[in-house]
Amino acid sequence: MPEDDSHNAAQIQAGLGRRWLYLMPVVFVTYSLAYLGRSNFGFGAAAGLAKSLNITESRAAFLGSVFFLGYFLFQVPAASYAIRRSATRLIFFALISWGIFSGLTGVIHNYWLLVVDRLLLGIAESLIFPSMLILLTNWFTRRERSRANAVLILGNPVTVTWMAAATGYLIRAVGWQMTFILEGIPSVLWAFVWIAVARDRPAATHWLPAESSEHLAAMLALEQSSLPQYANFREALRVPGVLVLCFQYFCWSFGVYGLVIWIPAMIRSGSARGIEQIGLLSAAPFLLAVVLMLAVATFSDRVLRRTRFVWPFLILSGAALFCSFATAGHSFWLAYFCLVIAGGAMYAPYGPFFAIMPEMLPKNVAGEVIALVNSCGALGGFAGSWLVGWLQAVTGSSRAGYLAMSILLIVSGVMIFFLRAPKAELRPA
Repeated sequence: MPEDDSHNAAQIQAGLGRRWLYLMPVVFVTYSLAYLGRSNFGFGAAAGLAKSLNITESRAAFLGSVFFLGYFLFQVPAASYAIRRSATRLIFFALISWGIFSGLTGVIHNYWLLVVDRLLLGIAESLIFPSMLILLTNWFTRRERSRANAVLILGNPVTVTWMAAATGYLIRAVGWQMTFILEGIPSVLWAFVWIAVARDRPAATHWLPAESSEHLAAMLALEQSSLPQYANFREALRVPGVLVLCFQYFCWSFGVYGLVIWIPAMIRSGSARGIEQIGLLSAAPFLLAVVLMLAVATFSDRVLRRTRFVWPFLILSGAALFCSFATAGHSFWLAYFCLVIAGGAMYAPYGPFFAIMPEMLPKNVAGEVIALVNSCGALGGFAGSWLVGWLQAVTGSSRAGYLAMSILLIVSGVMIFFLRAPKAELRPA
């Protein structure tokens, strides 16, 4: 290669490296704030939300899960808007909305008004994830996509980690209602940072050199040309594997959100520790998840294999939850250790999982299919958070909830093992 060409290639790659420094931090913080609004509910429940509102534990379980009904409703329309109009503007609107609705959880005392508020919170947050994934397909190539997805979704376990450590102490200091209010304010403020920094496409930024932007556009166009073409979303639903992914993600999300919403109550049921110590214990599974997500995404991008980096971890998480179920009545610390392994393993494969669909489908339909799969995950989240909470209330123990989550996580792993997605399994050139 001539020296000038080598120098230009190095400059292009250096310019592309700026995406990780300029775009991904705001993407990460934005999704982190979104996740805060849904996951701090479990700490309110563990701190006595049901008693404060004079409602039964089963009604509190429904209150925690109704978020996911709202989250289910607008996924596909949000993706359609993000593809045809603007993902960044939609995310700006969502940030302000969910900050307000999350804060209102600590203000409203009427049960049915709280149900409406949590439903609206779910609708506001449903706009974010498909929009973010669509945005990343405009910025990162196939060789980078698993890592970019992982950095985005790291906002999930990282938020739960610091929130679990901090929220328990905050509740002890100011009460659960004021905690909801204080944790809703940052989203509203951050919306203005987001709209100032994020752009829908590389060509619209001032910090990415034109040569790098043009090179990236050419690479993404080449990738699109190698995919089968589908005229519309309905046609894409006939692709083998799409509906399998929908049901698979339902089962996976049942386990994930059942754990996220109710892990504080699960730990409290097996331990006499205070709410602040429960918060620290609740953080450990998600700290492990951060490490595993980064490692799994890196190796998946290196070999350009996806499903083989997904199913083993889901089966491991289900098996670990079953061990936690089996030992919960005998040894708190053994059950807790299994819970840590389960939490880390169920998060580990997110990066490669959400790289599967853009490698099966062209850009005009991939975003809406991702949104459909995520919608099914929202239904799984509703079922998991409600059923696990209901079982906890009815049986007075977390063991039945562990068993239900473990079974569905294993089922989700088996389904991915048998998934045939050739475009997701191409070898590197």
